[in-house]
Amino acid sequence: MSYAAAIEELNAMAPELYTRPGVPRRKFSLAEIGILLEQLGKPQRRFKSVLIAGTNGKGSTAATLSSILVASGLRTGLYTSPHLERVNERIRVNDAEITDQDFARHFFAVRTASEKLIAAGALVQMPSFFEVLTAIGFLHFAEQGVEVGVLEVGMGGRLDATNIVDPLVSVITDISLDHMEWLGSTIAAITGEKAGILRPRGVLVTLPQHPEANQALGEVATELEVRGVSATAYMPSIGTPTSGAYSVEVMGPKNEVSQIEVNSPLTGAHQHRNIALAIAAAVELAGQHGFAITPASIAHGIQATRWPGRLERLTVGGIDWVLDVAHNPAGAWALRAGLRDRFDAEFGGKTKTLVFSCLRDKPLREMAQILFPVFDQVIFAPISSLRAATMADLLAAAEATGTSAQAAESVEVALEMAAGGEGGVVVISGSVYLVGEARHLLRDRVQAVAGSRS
Repeated sequence: MSYAAAIEELNAMAPELYTRPGVPRRKFSLAEIGILLEQLGKPQRRFKSVLIAGTNGKGSTAATLSSILVASGLRTGLYTSPHLERVNERIRVNDAEITDQDFARHFFAVRTASEKLIAAGALVQMPSFFEVLTAIGFLHFAEQGVEVGVLEVGMGGRLDATNIVDPLVSVITDISLDHMEWLGSTIAAITGEKAGILRPRGVLVTLPQHPEANQALGEVATELEVRGVSATAYMPSIGTPTSGAYSVEVMGPKNEVSQIEVNSPLTGAHQHRNIALAIAAAVELAGQHGFAITPASIAHGIQATRWPGRLERLTVGGIDWVLDVAHNPAGAWALRAGLRDRFDAEFGGKTKTLVFSCLRDKPLREMAQILFPVFDQVIFAPISSLRAATMADLLAAAEATGTSAQAAESVEVALEMAAGGEGGVVVISGSVYLVGEARHLLRDRVQAVAGSRS
């Protein structure tokens, strides 16, 4: 019943997105998570919730909204995926990760309930990796007396385990082509899956985006008589710098308009959209559901947001390291735009190195065209995933762009190779697996240096 045993069992589950020739891929169903949660006492009904779906930006939006709610004095649960370093990161209450003890206790409760349901014939298979984590998150939120749970949809929306809740507000961030094997080959098809988090006569918070996504969302919203809330009022004016503070107007609890300073640690122009969505959702929760969210608490929550691995900067050994989990073309473009601003403003004249890896079901060639030419050197690192792109594929993608690249034996070796250009800047990106392992190694170096000085 230990935490180590729980993690070992969890990691032994075949990743539900990993497919092999001749092996039928798993079929997802809300009915199965519903049966499991019924057995566990319906924990998802013991707190209010906000659902956030999309292709890019949903984690940043969720983290910002959660921080706003915490700053407003609300006991807030945050459920996100994937994690960078530890699975506990996915389940937080008031920004505190679930403890190892609570994680293990809930894990084995979920496993016991699942085994009973299978023995009774109510379930035909054990829940998936993501369904288990979702159930653990809901149990923890219910036990901890969470008032509002901010839930990031794992993939899609319609059949995602998080969609079992009845959200007060549904938020849909920017949609692009990703997970096409599961969600469809067009923006419209993918949007249809994301729109599965909408409810009849519910509320949709979003921003104008790709025309196909706009149309698909509009059609579903009209059919369900959904009330749309645009976050455009909370976007900065054209020409606002991609980093630094800016001002927007928000409605207070007594319908008074107040101007607040938006000063987020999340940098890049793409984050303006995610922050605007979080503000719109917070204003909706205050105005329509009576939560004590004020302009001041919105501003404070934005400033207090913590969401590592998104244009995150660390300085180790005289080198600037930038970590970003860009894992698809849209993310790569956002990373490139953010780096352009930093390269020009902060890193001019420094050697620029990219440490990169990605999953094989990602459009590697397209991401390579976007990112590789920006750098003086590219280093590939192997990652611990059954879905990882091969080193041969990575090197071929580099060759296709005319980029000279090197292959490292491990992430640690890749960091050593990148550190050879003393005084330069190293960007680590392409996969959350890579960023998570690299971040762990870099933080260990920071702690080692601090320890040697004490």
